[in-house]
Amino acid sequence: MDAAGRAPAALAPRRGDDAVTVPDLRVGPVRIGSIDALRGLVMLLMLVDHVREFFYYHAQVRDPIDLAVTAPDLAATRLTAHLCAPVFLLLTGLSACLYAGKHGRAAASRFLLTRGLFLILLELTLVNLAWTGTLLPPVLYLQVIWAIGLSMVALAGLIRLPRPALAAVALLIMLGHNLLDGIVLAPDQAGYTLWSILHQRGFLGLPWGVARTSYPVLPWIGVAAAGYALGPWFSLAAEARLRRLLALGAAALAGFLVLRGLNGYGDPTPWQEGATLGGTILSFLNVTKYPPSADFLLVSLGIGLWLLALFEVLPAARLGWLRVFGGAPLFFYLLHLWLVRGLYHLLLALGLAIGGSGRVEAGAPAQLWLIAALVSVPLFFACRWMVGLKRQARYPVLSYL
Repeated sequence: MDAAGRAPAALAPRRGDDAVTVPDLRVGPVRIGSIDALRGLVMLLMLVDHVREFFYYHAQVRDPIDLAVTAPDLAATRLTAHLCAPVFLLLTGLSACLYAGKHGRAAASRFLLTRGLFLILLELTLVNLAWTGTLLPPVLYLQVIWAIGLSMVALAGLIRLPRPALAAVALLIMLGHNLLDGIVLAPDQAGYTLWSILHQRGFLGLPWGVARTSYPVLPWIGVAAAGYALGPWFSLAAEARLRRLLALGAAALAGFLVLRGLNGYGDPTPWQEGATLGGTILSFLNVTKYPPSADFLLVSLGIGLWLLALFEVLPAARLGWLRVFGGAPLFFYLLHLWLVRGLYHLLLALGLAIGGSGRVEAGAPAQLWLIAALVSVPLFFACRWMVGLKRQARYPVLSYL
């Protein structure tokens, strides 16, 4: 997502052919460090969660996390991954606005459309191959890359709206889509396929099996649109931008506390008082991700906005390693799946399977973080190499990575 992170030597707002005012990035573009750093952080958290998928299969967590049978440390590890998808979709929209500031709305719309279709194709092929080991698995999972791709396709049209209208649409989708929870269609009903893609997790028939709509896309379209609406803030002075990021993050977190505290609208899974304070807190934070509830989006995006504000003020030297991971996100995503899968099968070939399960199993959630740290080392050097290639700008196709 190379177009995502470019900032000007001198910022000045312009309107040009864009319906949404965007920062002028036509002079001296450089990477926006805070965006790359935040993207890098959530991708590392994603790495931990995907290590869990391979090395902790014997203790899989459901959605929502069943705190009655799930150890608190495993639940907490899983909850950290809740930041990943919403923050990444927000940055996708923000990055698209910055791209429009450099190339214009029409070019941004084309880029969103073609890149979105490219991501959908990747989900159906290389991503599923990495997860399942076969190109035609009995269950084809339509997950986060699919959701990002469809959101970009939708955003290609939505960016033609004026900024206030775009922001209103984003808020309406993110905070209002739970009003649609009562619409549940059966596979034999009209509209089931479309509704399963948009809002209801389901199974779609394929010639060789089924497709699982793991990430219903409607709420994610709202998140991407919200990110695009935030883009003009990067034409403001640093202090003004920081104040707005902090204020919006605080508003989102306050909204979460109110909605979640009322235990009504905002999430289909009510929280319950646990045997301990920690159990109660985990239950309070155990919000629905598939599809992401209003509560889920408020808390995750609120934290994400505060982290973005933090990375705005931290010295660039402290963020360099995160910016490397965030500078080639799709490359990171594809490579990390194959590295984790390769490591798992290498250990399996070395005879490290445990007991009668025939699997290589981590003994505790803390070990998942250690394995992820190990995998992140070759990922760092590979991403640094890719970022260097992208900066040379000799291979336009690398902008898709």
